[in-house]
Amino acid sequence: MATVAEIIETMKSKFNADAAAGMENVFQFSIEDGDDFFVTINGGSFDIAEGESDDPSVTLIMDTETLGGLMNGEVDGMQAFMMGQLKAEGDIMLATKLSELFPV
Repeated sequence: MATVAEIIETMKSKFNADAAAGMENVFQFSIEDGDDFFVTINGGSFDIAEGESDDPSVTLIMDTETLGGLMNGEVDGMQAFMMGQLKAEGDIMLATKLSELFPV
């Protein structure tokens, strides 16, 4: 199983700047069995930082295995949400943009 740091590196290589055009949002990832991090999207660019954001747009709560599955396409985000493997707080509809921002 990949570590959170390895998953973050994968995210960096998959980022779709076109999908992020015009966005100004913060995705907080609260990893139950790993390190928390957040992704700041700002007009077609992004930054990833460790820890917790002061003002996330949406917080996604999951374990490392679910995060890895989402990022490599083995896990469907909506299915993970319905099965309780993924919880979201804040702008839940924003969470649906992840697959566009970080396509498989």
